[in-house]
Amino acid sequence: VQLVESGGGLVQAGGSLRLSCAASGSTFSINAMGWYRQAPGKQRELIATIRSGGLTTSYADSVKGRFTISRDNAKNTIYLQMNSLKPEDTAMYYCYASLPGPDVGGQGTQVTVSS
Repeated sequence: VQLVESGGGLVQAGGSLRLSCAASGSTFSINAMGWYRQAPGKQRELIATIRSGGLTTSYADSVKGRFTISRDNAKNTIYLQMNSLKPEDTAMYYCYASLPGPDVGGQGTQVTVSS
C-alpha cells in the first residue's frame, strides 16, 4: 500500500483546510486509515481515525469538534476537513493505513496556521 497526502498549506487562524490521502496498491487489506501530526520538538499525535467501513471515527480531544475525517471508498481516499484552525495546529500531517502487518505512512504535508 502506498499513500500520498495533499492539501496542506498556509492559512490564517480561524481558517479551513482540507487534506487528502490517496491509497494505492493492496487497498483491500486496509483495516483503518487516519491522520497523525507532529510539530517540531513535540511528540507525534494521533488525531483522527476512520475504519474501513467508514462508519466508525475517532478523534483526539485537541481536534474534536473542529476536524472531520471522511473517506471515499470508490477513490480509496480519505479526507481531513480542518475548520477553526489555530496556530497550535501547525505541524506536519501524515496519513497512515492500518494493515494486517506493519502500518504504512505517507510522506506528510505541512500545515501552517498564522496568528
